[in-house]
Amino acid sequence: MTADLLIKGETPDDDGDHRRAGAGCRVGVDGHRDVLGIWAGDGGEGAKHCTSSPSSRTAVWRTCSCSCDGLKGLPDAVATVWPRTIVQTCVVHLLRNSFRYAARQDWDKIAKALKPVYTAATEDAATERFMEFAEAWGKKYPAIVKLWSDAWAEFVPFLAFDVEIRKVTCSTNGIESVNARIRKAVRARGHFPNEQAALRCVYMALMSLDPTGVGRRRWTMRWLSRHEAR
Repeated sequence: MTADLLIKGETPDDDGDHRRAGAGCRVGVDGHRDVLGIWAGDGGEGAKHCTSSPSSRTAVWRTCSCSCDGLKGLPDAVATVWPRTIVQTCVVHLLRNSFRYAARQDWDKIAKALKPVYTAATEDAATERFMEFAEAWGKKYPAIVKLWSDAWAEFVPFLAFDVEIRKVTCSTNGIESVNARIRKAVRARGHFPNEQAALRCVYMALMSLDPTGVGRRRWTMRWLSRHEAR
């Protein structure tokens, strides 16, 4: 499963506050991407909300691996609902967050220095490469070193898999395209008069994602080719 919950749109409730509508997706071992459900949140993108929504708890009874975007508290929330699930922090999100603490002129150098960490053959090798990165950049950008150190336990699980499997499990790319289409539909509307209007907009965007099924078959073939490469 890939968890990358997105704030889809705002709707005022009876008290004048704003609620948010979202959708959750999963990728099965057979390569099929499915939308677990659509629901209205209570105003945030919290870890508890991601796993306690009706769609996430009833549509998925077992999750082998969950790739998430680093949302605080999400690993613990996932462990509560699916105790045997491997939680994997998205490498792409880690890199993006690293750039927030660095000067623009150093982005390419930092990306190059971090690449040996997430492409290492084993966890031990990744640790060695990270120590080298920390020695080279830790004094200038200690926040980046802390960012990776804090996320290390959720970063390393994918290193136990073969290279082809890593490409699938190391990021939330599996649902980024779905998020992009929903985001485009919501931006076209901007504001919604009520909760049902927001949910209807998200639903229509999801229904128009792949009307011919060509995209789904293409994604499944890419997934299965990597799954069978183990």
